[in-house]
Order: sequence, then structure tokens, then C-alpha cells
Amino acid sequence: MRKILAAVLIGASALAGAGAVAAQTGPLRIEIDQGVIEPLPYAVPDFVPETPSAAEHAAQIARVVAADLSGTGLFREVPASAHISKVTGFDNPVKYADWKAVNAQALITGAVSVTGNRLTVRFRGYDVFAEKELESALQFSGTTGGWRRMAHKVADAIYSEITGESGYFDSRVVYVSESGPKNDRRKRLAIMDYDGANVQYLTNSASLVLAPRFSPTGDRVLYTSYESGFPQIHVLDVGQVQRKILSSGDGIMSFAPRFAPDGRTVVYSQTQGGNTDLFSMDIGTGGKTRLTSAPSIETAPSFSPDGSQVVFESDRSGSQQLYVMPASGGEARRISFGQGRYGTPVWSPRGDMIAFTKQNKGRFHIGVMRTDGSEERLLTASFLDEGPTWAPNGRVIMFTRESQGSTGRALLYSVDITGRNLKPIRTPDGASDPAWSPLQQ
Repeated sequence: MRKILAAVLIGASALAGAGAVAAQTGPLRIEIDQGVIEPLPYAVPDFVPETPSAAEHAAQIARVVAADLSGTGLFREVPASAHISKVTGFDNPVKYADWKAVNAQALITGAVSVTGNRLTVRFRGYDVFAEKELESALQFSGTTGGWRRMAHKVADAIYSEITGESGYFDSRVVYVSESGPKNDRRKRLAIMDYDGANVQYLTNSASLVLAPRFSPTGDRVLYTSYESGFPQIHVLDVGQVQRKILSSGDGIMSFAPRFAPDGRTVVYSQTQGGNTDLFSMDIGTGGKTRLTSAPSIETAPSFSPDGSQVVFESDRSGSQQLYVMPASGGEARRISFGQGRYGTPVWSPRGDMIAFTKQNKGRFHIGVMRTDGSEERLLTASFLDEGPTWAPNGRVIMFTRESQGSTGRALLYSVDITGRNLKPIRTPDGASDPAWSPLQQ
């Protein structure tokens, strides 16, 4: 069966190559050309309610699916006002000529039923010009309260079928919610859907919290808290909102933690005797291993997806730069050599890139580079951009952008790894330090 492929060339050719919309004689393929593509036009009529109480959810689910797809910048929805055909039955034949007439190259239809507190959604995708059904037809069931998550799952399935990549819509983001004036910010941990919906608060604002980071399974969050008066690492069970301290010892400051891919080990920075080095800790036993030993400052560690290496920032060369070393410690090699200072490196889930914050000539940037430091590409520029985090599929980066001045505040933004589709993420208050979860199970 023919597959519609949209924007799959996100490797070297996506970062520096050229492309265009392929001829219609073969599989429809949109290649990224220096960050500029023609979005794929598609249609999502309201899903068909199959029970009397399903009408509202049927319309809501279709709208969330459309928002997910259009929000990528790879798709453009054909508005309902332009539709010629009306989908009144999930199993009714598709009138391809009507959808071709409005230039919809993909069509998504669905049906929703509600029985008591249970909701079921069925859906199909169609390649309009080939007049064929895609292979993504599925069915999801859950509670009515979980309708938004089921919509994200539908969008993930369609996105994966059309692009050939895994989706990222059924994921969450933990971040620091900020309120109050700039000189007296109140900060607490919050968690939300990737698009800013369903915000829940995990801590109160009684003490300063920083740098939350998800576990590989998304059930726990590491963060740094100043509850004791100096920084200590806490681990929080998201489902039960229970936490404990990962103690480094009395009077020892520990911060900037991240999980290893195995979920049992944490790498972090520890300051003792005026020196800051990297350590790893077994969460179960509390056993610690020193990874670096230098008079410089080593911080912001991040594991490679296979757990074999750690990227981190250090000023050992005289300025803040990025280094990679074995996960067990040992000799580190410098990978950043451009102008300016580099920090907050994060390894891509795909393992092929490292995202970072760069400061140069009074401007801050979010950038990406290959793991050997080659093909550096800056995606953003502003007064203050920092703290990148990767979507589960390694295609999108979320980060903090803070505006200038006494009334400035921090907000979350996302951008495609080609530098396209920069957009804000709506949150109730100011927001910083985002960390993207893996896809939910």
C-alpha cells in the first residue's frame, strides 16, 4: 500500500540539504529545504457519534487531532467550510473526488461511542490521490475523562503513518511554574500534556525548585530543591506525588540530576570544598561513584540513549564548553569549538544529536550538533533562550525563553530541529526548565 511520506529527511540533508514536493506520479514526499517545506493539506471532519452521548467528545477529539497535526508545521488542515462531502457514517464509502476537489491529500475519519464512563474511538486514514486506505486504522478505549489522551494517540498513529517517524503527542512535560514579580519569583513543579493542557501541580511554592527531569519510564521526576537552605536532589513519584531526598551527605550541595537509561542510576553535580564535579548514584543503595576530578566546574550531565556516554559542560578549557566522556568516568573529549559559551547539553533520544544552549555576543541560542561536535546549527536567538529538552521522537525541542526588563517573564517555546515552526506553549503562569517525558504507556 502506498504510504504518504512527509518530511522524513531530517538527517544531514535536513540540516543542510535541499528539497521540494515530489511529483505526484510516485509516493507523495515532502523534503525539507533549509527549513522550508510546503505543509501537507489534510482534512479531519468531526468524528461520527455512534451513541447519543458521544457527540461532544466526537467533535472534541477531531479538533485535538487536527491541532496536533497542524501544530507540527508539516500539515495544513483544509477547513470544514471548504468540505464538499459530509461524513455521516464511519463505514460509508469515501467520495475521493470530493476531497480531491478541495486539495485534501490525506483524509482522517473516525467514530466515537460512549457507554457509561467508557469511551471508544475508531479511526481511519486515507491517501486521497491514491484512493486507498492507510494502514493506521485502530481503535482505542478508555474512560471519558481520558478522551484527550485518546485523541493524542490517534494523532500519533496518523503522524507515524504519514511521516514514517514515531509520534510525540501522547507525552507530558514537567516544568517549573513561576509566579510573582521578577525580584520575588515563586516556583513550583508542574506537569502538563505536551500541548499545555491538563496542568497539575506537584509541589507548592514554599521553597525554590529547579531542573525537573523525567525517568526513562515517565513515572518519576528528579529535581533540585532548596527546601533545606542549600540544593539537594529529590525524586518524586508522579502518580502518588510522594518524594524522597537522594542525600549526598550533610552540608554537601547536589544539583543538576538526570536519570540513566536504566532508571536505577542518577548522574549529577556535587559541590564540596569549593569544587564541583560529576558523580553517579545508585538510587536503590545510595552508593556513589566519582566521575570527574578537576579544579574546574563540571555540571549539566546527560546520558547517551544507550547509557555508555555522558555529555556535560565544563570550564576546564577556560570557558564554558561541552565534553563527552564514558559513563563510568575517564578521559573526556571536547566537542564544542564555535565562538561563545556552551551549556545545558542534552542527548537526543535518537542518539545522533546533542542539543545545547549557546551564549555569544550578548545573545542566547538553542542549537544542535552531531555527537562529535560537527554540523552545529543554531535554531533560535533571543535575549535569553536556555534549557532545551527533546520530544520523544527526537524531532522537536522545547526550551525556556525569558523576556527582557523588570516585567519580563519566562515562557516555554518549541521549535523543530530544522529551525522551523517556533511557537509558544500556553501555560497558566510563567514557566521554565521543561523536561519532556517518553511516550506514555
